[in-house]
Amino acid sequence: MANNNGNNAIALLLGAAIGVGVGILFAPDKGSKTREKIKGNLDDLKIDVNNKLADYEEDIRAKLSGSKEDLKETVDNLLSNSSYKAEEAISFLEEKLAELKQQNAKLQK
Repeated sequence: MANNNGNNAIALLLGAAIGVGVGILFAPDKGSKTREKIKGNLDDLKIDVNNKLADYEEDIRAKLSGSKEDLKETVDNLLSNSSYKAEEAISFLEEKLAELKQQNAKLQK
């Protein structure tokens, strides 16, 4: 997706540059008016590029935020599962300890 967005931005800039060049070649106006038009077109292009960049930034932030939440949920689930496994291990060890105490008690009689 990032590569496609980069290609779109390059295509936009290239199209604007070609449009400005063709406009200069076929401009019926005086040079000062043509320069004003070019400046206006460049200002519009700058606004469009800034808007696209802002959109891309917003998309990236949204994706990173989602990834952060997914990671937090995964870690929470892992900790919860680990806690259950630890509890099972403790129960198993307690049972074995009780068996060993019984065997030891029989030996001490």
